[in-house]
Amino acid sequence: MLTVENDDFGLEEVTLFADLILPVPVRQLFTYRVPRVFNAAIKNGARVVVPFGKNRVVTGVVAHIHTTPPSRYQAKYIGELLDDEPLVTPYQIALFNWIADYYLCSVGEVLNVALPSGLKITSQSKIQYNPDFEYFDLLTEEEAGLLEEIKKYQSLTYEEVGKRVGDQNINHVIKSLIGKRAVILYEEVREKYKPKIQKKVKLTGRYETRENLMELIGQLDKTPKQQEVVMRYMSQVPIQNDPYANRTGLEKSFFTQNEEISDSALSTLIKKGVFEEFEVTVSRFAEVKPDFTAGINIKLTTAQQRAFDEIINLFQEKDTVLLHGVTGSGKTEVYIHLAQQVLESGSQVLFLLPEIALTTQIVVRLKKVFGDKLGIYHSKFSDNERVEVWKGVVSGQFQLVVGVRSAIFLPFDALGLIIVDEEHESSYKQYDPAPRYHARDVSIVAAQHQQAKVLLGSATPALESYYQALNGRYGLVKLTERFGKASMPEFVLIDTKQERKTKKMKYEFSSVLVEELRETLARNEQSIIFQNRRGYSSYLQCEECGWIGECENCAVSLTYHQKDAELRCHYCGHKEEVPKFCPGCGSTKVRTVGFGTEKLEDQLKIFFPTARVARMDLDTTRAKNAYKEMIEDIEQGNVDILVGTQMISKGLDFENVSMVGVFDADRMIHFPDLRSTERAFQLITQVSGRAGRRADRKGRVLIQTGNTNQKILQKIIANDYEGMYAEEIVEREQFKYPPFTRLIKLTVRHLEQSVARQGAEKLTHLLMEKMGEDRVLGPQPPLVERIRNRFLFDILIKLEREKVNFKAAKTFILEKVTDILTDKTLKGADVTIDVDCL
Repeated sequence: MLTVENDDFGLEEVTLFADLILPVPVRQLFTYRVPRVFNAAIKNGARVVVPFGKNRVVTGVVAHIHTTPPSRYQAKYIGELLDDEPLVTPYQIALFNWIADYYLCSVGEVLNVALPSGLKITSQSKIQYNPDFEYFDLLTEEEAGLLEEIKKYQSLTYEEVGKRVGDQNINHVIKSLIGKRAVILYEEVREKYKPKIQKKVKLTGRYETRENLMELIGQLDKTPKQQEVVMRYMSQVPIQNDPYANRTGLEKSFFTQNEEISDSALSTLIKKGVFEEFEVTVSRFAEVKPDFTAGINIKLTTAQQRAFDEIINLFQEKDTVLLHGVTGSGKTEVYIHLAQQVLESGSQVLFLLPEIALTTQIVVRLKKVFGDKLGIYHSKFSDNERVEVWKGVVSGQFQLVVGVRSAIFLPFDALGLIIVDEEHESSYKQYDPAPRYHARDVSIVAAQHQQAKVLLGSATPALESYYQALNGRYGLVKLTERFGKASMPEFVLIDTKQERKTKKMKYEFSSVLVEELRETLARNEQSIIFQNRRGYSSYLQCEECGWIGECENCAVSLTYHQKDAELRCHYCGHKEEVPKFCPGCGSTKVRTVGFGTEKLEDQLKIFFPTARVARMDLDTTRAKNAYKEMIEDIEQGNVDILVGTQMISKGLDFENVSMVGVFDADRMIHFPDLRSTERAFQLITQVSGRAGRRADRKGRVLIQTGNTNQKILQKIIANDYEGMYAEEIVEREQFKYPPFTRLIKLTVRHLEQSVARQGAEKLTHLLMEKMGEDRVLGPQPPLVERIRNRFLFDILIKLEREKVNFKAAKTFILEKVTDILTDKTLKGADVTIDVDCL
């Protein structure tokens, strides 16, 4: 039925309703009524502010506008329309819906991850004095005092009121004041994003003529400080040659931050009307002028040119191409040439990287070629910076964006190419919160939505990607030689068992590795030590009773961090002081067990006291610019030895690094995981690729292992990816694992172990009834069976790619998960769904 309402002139007007995507974990859209004042302006993709629940205000995105009121509830009104033009495109809404459908989550959860928090609205309850209140004699002394405080500041938040009166327990007083109508409670809504404002000054219009300007300078002879301000302005703004240059003015900070110029002199000139102040909105990103010769000067080698041509030819018939290039083969140069070609055609390019550290190094190169067309998007940027990139993509300012996995959500409308560098990296997979998506796979779908192409690049491709390439779904291009005639590094396997037998081990270092480090330092070359475990040591243990420090919230040992003198859980963030005595028996014999990057850093400083040792891991790179500063130090030769976790393995290019040492290779190889062999090959090969990237020196890679005869190590030394693939793919097919099946992991969680187990067993039974025992494995506790005080049980579902209707299977799984969540005997149970989990 068409709903109408009368306006002030007696004309009938259609009442509109909008279906909104709200950032909540509920699998439905929410219908709100559109206020008549917004009828002409509201559009699909615009952000709106709406009330949700009792006291919440949230930001939603308009998905659909129509005239049908909801049948099951009374529609609330949209509170505010935030956008004149939509900030979310139809393409994005379609992509959000696909992600929600494929990864079995709500579209609201996708929106919550996709939209930068700076584009969301925060609501905050505030208390305001009611000017109509008259009954002061009804107030208690405490209420009257609080009311006076609120009147003084006009309005205050709950927290601010508590701080002002020094009483945190003031809820009962506020409640009483509301009841007596002495105060008004309201929601103050504000948008987090604030544009960066720059204060500038310029000469007023009358001084834009040469005659008036010369007259002014003459008048200021008696006030030399003021004359100096005008002369300095003229030195920066060529007003005598170009009067229009005055219109853009000069940053006020040019004067205020210059010690030689008097602030008061500038202020006086502003008061006299000689200068005027004004404000402009500026970008938060430093402008880098493009070097138009940079792209031309990147000369492709014969092998790179051949790869480039093959990619272009394959894109004629394939939407996705895999570039399999050995470490140091110069894949980035090929990427740059492809991006240039796409941008020249008028399309956009998205360049995905797995690690923020990589953006630091590659952006410098890309900026020289693409200048201000380039945007950067990752989590180390502030909310405001990410909003500027988002809006820059909408406006067309940024035609090429470099970013990590979340950049796939940006509002592109003319994508021509998506480059996924190091496509094998697990960092492209999001595990928490939902959506638990894989950016590589979403990129392929996003490209299909926009008729774009995808280039996957890696020295060690994911088995699934290589399988698709060999079977013709993707194109395959190979780069088998290093750039600039550099040779592949030489490998040395160090038998740690033998070293221990002969007592040559020094702490965790073999004598061979220590000597190699010493020789590398003597040649003024740099080294990398790779250990895929941060912290000082794995855990603390009592030698007397065997006590081990464990997290109170998770079933995992606490990692010892010496620098902060604390035990830390890497799952929930719980921290404890290091005990002086064993909590179990009181003994003082509490020792560290195992070793992490922090411990290796300390030991290296003991071996080589004059060496400059740096550490790159999650603990040392938390600050926004930490990556950039550390990489600059390494490039400038201020670091002799770099110790790091897997973040140092991913595409970093340091030409003076000639030696790489790999610790604990056995732990990577024998980790209880389906992909342990594949990932060990990838990690060790990638980190080895950091050595010897210059043609005039051969790199060396030293691997410490307890078994030098392991087949995977021989394949790493021979750079035999195809041999590793051939063996792994046979096992995958035999045991029905990807790429021959799709895997979905269900994790049942509860505060009580018995309820979690009961829920998992019940869900397993419901699934097996239709899917069969061969496809449903479990339930069983994961390696870490308790996280944040919740007990976990995993169920693994294998679905054959050829035999099973994947969409129907997921619908069935979702139905059975809903049965568990609504089961009153399992109250409080939670189920997370991870599609393509491994």
